[in-house]
Amino acid sequence: MSASKIVMRLVSISFTVLLFVIAVYGLYELGLKSYNYGYRIFAEPPMSAGEGKDRLVQVKDSMSEMEIAEMLEEKGLIRDRFLFVLQLKVSGYSGKLKAGPYTLNTSMTAEEMLQVMSQEDLTDTEQEEPE
Repeated sequence: MSASKIVMRLVSISFTVLLFVIAVYGLYELGLKSYNYGYRIFAEPPMSAGEGKDRLVQVKDSMSEMEIAEMLEEKGLIRDRFLFVLQLKVSGYSGKLKAGPYTLNTSMTAEEMLQVMSQEDLTDTEQEEPE
């Protein structure tokens, strides 16, 4: 074998190994981001801890779920409108949000906001005490 063929073979092997390393790293990063996003669907913390700030939002009949999510993101109630729409679909509140004015707080989770906007009671139903 000539020296040029050996060099070309080494370059070819190096390039293949480099592509393999880049592919593995890309898959690792994609998996990490996917896991984090999936985790946030069920465990997204509220925007602020403590008492937070009240924000008035007006949901209209003509608004889509994405438009509602965009409005909440603009008001500083959620971090990611796409994540909120996924939370909405997974939670079972999809199609149950009702039009009207709502006072939401930055310390509320997405689940709590969905409960308010679907006009469900935030507390467990009180059990009657036996007489």
